Amino acid sequence: MSIHILSDDLASKIAAGEVIERPASVVKELIENALDAGARDVRLEVRGGGQRLIRVADDGSGILFDDVPTAFARHGTSKLASADDLFAIRTLGFRGEALPSIASVARVTLITRADAETHGAIFKVENAQTRLHQSHGAPRGAVITVEDLFHNVPARLKFLKSPGAENAHIAEMVHAYALAYPRVRFSLVTDGKLVFQTAGSGKLSDVLLKVYGSETARAMLEVQSAASETAMDEQTAIEVYGYITPPSIHRGNRRLQYLFVNGRWVDDRALAHAVTEAYHTLLMVGRFPLFVLNVQLPPEAVDVNVHPTKMQVRFREPHEVFRAVQRATRRALNEKFPMPTLAFSSNAAPHLGAPSLFATPARAALNLIPPTQADSAQLELDARTFAPAHPAAAADSLPMLRVLGQIFSTYIVCEGPDGLYLVDQHAAHERVLYDKWQTERAQNFTAQDLLEPVPVELAPAQFAAYESEREHLARAGFRLEPFGGATLLLRAVPTLLQKRDPRATLLEILDLTDEGGAPIQAEAEARLIMSICKGAAIKGGQTMALDEMRALIRDLEKCVSPRTCPHGRPTMLQLNAALLEREFGRRG
Repeated sequence: MSIHILSDDLASKIAAGEVIERPASVVKELIENALDAGARDVRLEVRGGGQRLIRVADDGSGILFDDVPTAFARHGTSKLASADDLFAIRTLGFRGEALPSIASVARVTLITRADAETHGAIFKVENAQTRLHQSHGAPRGAVITVEDLFHNVPARLKFLKSPGAENAHIAEMVHAYALAYPRVRFSLVTDGKLVFQTAGSGKLSDVLLKVYGSETARAMLEVQSAASETAMDEQTAIEVYGYITPPSIHRGNRRLQYLFVNGRWVDDRALAHAVTEAYHTLLMVGRFPLFVLNVQLPPEAVDVNVHPTKMQVRFREPHEVFRAVQRATRRALNEKFPMPTLAFSSNAAPHLGAPSLFATPARAALNLIPPTQADSAQLELDARTFAPAHPAAAADSLPMLRVLGQIFSTYIVCEGPDGLYLVDQHAAHERVLYDKWQTERAQNFTAQDLLEPVPVELAPAQFAAYESEREHLARAGFRLEPFGGATLLLRAVPTLLQKRDPRATLLEILDLTDEGGAPIQAEAEARLIMSICKGAAIKGGQTMALDEMRALIRDLEKCVSPRTCPHGRPTMLQLNAALLEREFGRRG
């Protein structure tokens, strides 16, 4: 095929694909435009997961009648004047790509009136072609309606998930900007139902109650950089403020972690790691805190022109920003949770409440604090160094193992005929529960009534997950009833979970449940079963009695695939006897 120039229509659709990935992308761009216009009230309405309808109304400065067509022209913007402005961005939007990108893949109607004009404008565009532009009565601000998203790009529709899952993404987007701009009143109506609203009081604590729920929000710790750390020269000053959860509140994933840089919601794994590292020994391995943190620094010190979605940024001094976030987080934790230190004792009595190295009747004299994630990662790396290629390691079945004890309250140490085994108690228990569920499906799907119904308050993201998985939860044995707002009344749980805290387990399962599109029944059911097993399994950092460890290992030996959990993660690491002998110099 000869080289040719793409048509304007095709080029527009390709460009739109970089900015508009899903309905939540549209919501993000329109909210940012409203905030840049100085809005104090932003109202959103979505239908059909945002594919049928997205409407955003704001009371911002509006758009001049003559400027409206230019706003929908590619690279039309009022936020940049020269190339120098790119290195000191002070607005959320600046590329001039949002409105034309949306208009190329949807039917868009804009009604707006600027401060300086007595009449407004109505503007309709479809497939990047203007259909209407005329005077129209309107209040100050803008109302933009996006309908039939991706109607002319049917291939993109196949990649959208279920309406419930897309609604969850949209809700998360609204929550993020409500947290970043507590002075702005946000409301979200989904399929005719008001699901989220803030007061616009300017108090971040008020928004925390709406996003995280009252119990978690009231327990969160305030974070604020020390004056001595921010009182640097104007070109390097870094301020960090917001809220984090105490070590007692954590999750098995990184959801509900919000990072903002100069009011911009960003996805920065390095800064998220800085927060987690600040918890040091206070969190169990594989658990993550919840947080809302704002990083303020001079616009010249951060480059936001990295990706069309503007979710990634680049810092001029990344190490300084990392340290600032870590110091501020650690200070907030130290005020109420002083960091423990490694201690040695001459007897078997626990020191500082820490578990001993081996949980056997003859306890070792060395007592350890719970490991950090870095410690455990190094332990696993060291163990893998000694993991040999051995015929038994490739087989599915396990030999008979003798339990020696527990290390870090996370790994069970066992002796086998061919060496030592370190068994991850959480992953192993997940496998045991999953296999039991599969072999006793009729019994496990039976609902066990609770003695008293338990009210469960859900965060908005959890409620969206419940809405998406309601049918499968009922089939699995959960009996739930609406109890007003985002609160459910839990009346029964699956038999498998009858010995667990029903409220905590349900919340964890909702957090763990993957957001699916429209999978076949069996796939959706299996996905939920894996989430339930993960929520019910023994956690890392939980001390086990010797009899409990022996029972778990015996059950694991009976599993069909004992070497991995249902999600595919290894349940154990093996240290071969021959390699151990060679490392100790017992043979060449």
